[in-house]
Amino acid sequence: MELLAIDLFVVFLFCRVMACGRLMSVPVCLIENDEKGKLHVRKEAKDILDGITEPVVVVSVVGLYRTGKSYLMNRLAGQQSGFALGSTIESKTKGIWMWCVPHPYEEGQTLVLLDTEGLGDVRKGDEKHDTWIFCLAVLLSSTLVYNSLGVIDNTALEKLHYVTELTENIRVKAEESQDEDKSADFMRVFPSFVWAVRDFTLELKIGNEPITSDEYLESALTLKSGCSPQTEQYNLPRRCLRHFFVVRKCFVFPRPASTQNMRRMEELTEKDLDSEFLEQANIFCHYIYECADPKTVSGGRVITGTGAVSDICSTSSKYDTNDVFQTHTLGNLAEVYVEAIRSGKIPCLENAVVSLAKIQNVRAVDEALQFYMIEMLKMALLPMRPEELSDIHTDVEKKAIEVFITMSFNDNDQIYQRELIGKIHDEYQQLCQQNQEESIKHCKAVLHEVFDTLEKGVFDGSYLKSGGYRQYRDMLGHLTNDYRARTRSQIMSEEVLSKFLKEKEDIGNMILQADQSLSEAEQEKEEVEE
Repeated sequence: MELLAIDLFVVFLFCRVMACGRLMSVPVCLIENDEKGKLHVRKEAKDILDGITEPVVVVSVVGLYRTGKSYLMNRLAGQQSGFALGSTIESKTKGIWMWCVPHPYEEGQTLVLLDTEGLGDVRKGDEKHDTWIFCLAVLLSSTLVYNSLGVIDNTALEKLHYVTELTENIRVKAEESQDEDKSADFMRVFPSFVWAVRDFTLELKIGNEPITSDEYLESALTLKSGCSPQTEQYNLPRRCLRHFFVVRKCFVFPRPASTQNMRRMEELTEKDLDSEFLEQANIFCHYIYECADPKTVSGGRVITGTGAVSDICSTSSKYDTNDVFQTHTLGNLAEVYVEAIRSGKIPCLENAVVSLAKIQNVRAVDEALQFYMIEMLKMALLPMRPEELSDIHTDVEKKAIEVFITMSFNDNDQIYQRELIGKIHDEYQQLCQQNQEESIKHCKAVLHEVFDTLEKGVFDGSYLKSGGYRQYRDMLGHLTNDYRARTRSQIMSEEVLSKFLKEKEDIGNMILQADQSLSEAEQEKEEVEE
């Protein structure tokens, strides 16, 4: 009955994954070797990550080549095929392949499945390449699945020697002291660990007592007492696994099908597979769906593919906005680590966070500035009173800074916040200048309309007569009052008026002279007539 419930639950989850397959229909290569043999992140894959606005649960599978890693990942994706399985002794997967699907259990999250190149392929002849593939899987994952065949014995643990080299190939801090406990740092940032033992044929017993698969793993990781070189060598991989991966889980899988059918795994339906294998596969998937956490970086920030504040807030209420890294984070994280490897450096988690913080904060400045400009464009209807513009600016600037604070990360010295404030100040000064220019345009239009009567009178000579100057001055004063009444709210009202009146001084003087000449002529005429 319990098995039926698990089966139905997993079928439901698989159906939801397939029904929501809006992200990717097939896997794509995330990291591969370029023509020079150096690792690089493929743009196509990063573009896909850049389109994901949700927190990402990143599950990577690593292990020796030809051990069935890809099949487990296809099961997690809810698909019969996808990641290449292959049926020969050659390693099928090259580099790191990625498949992004909606999380079948947590709405508002994306499940990112990473299938890595098989380790230990003698045809490659490059053990360091395998080391970097393993390190990248550890660095990018929130859950790491190690896939192996047979049993967990000393040979199996020796094949997992990559874990003993993590302290040499990954740094948590940019500067580490000699006496610092590195394993404690690794424990805080490393993914949870799942050991998937394939083609397991033993009984889960110690002595005559039955044990769980988890107890089987912990028993295999038991340290020997003593300090001989042989004991140290025996304990090293066990100690590293115990210290670096705090959360550990184990699943044992029987052989899924006959040898003949194993060659065509992609063609097999569930009825062709061993029922006990299917049961374990379903329990495995259920555990990953339920227990794998979203990927985080130092400081506990949940990362996404990309996304704005509103995107993440609307898709998941489980995480506070301040705990979500809102940028092209996972793709950028991959690029930062790969670039370090390409340049011959050791990938450093602290440096990666600094790099991501820079990317994030630059984007936060841009987003906040864009918010300020859009809001000011919407609310500041120019021309307007300077004090009104200032009030709107103060309110919008405050909101823009809130947008920045929500999106920013590790801006402890407020370097980027000060940069934002400086840019907002520059934009505001431009708005003030634009407000003056718009005010001038508005005042000139009113000026033209109000003084049109006066201009016409001057043009047709209506004021070139005795007493014309008084008439001109009265009209000018009346229209000036009218203009001021209509432009009372305009910052450039008096400046435009002053310039206009200055230009009319010559005309006023001409009318005055004409008025005086005509008045004198009329007076002389009157005296002659008398």
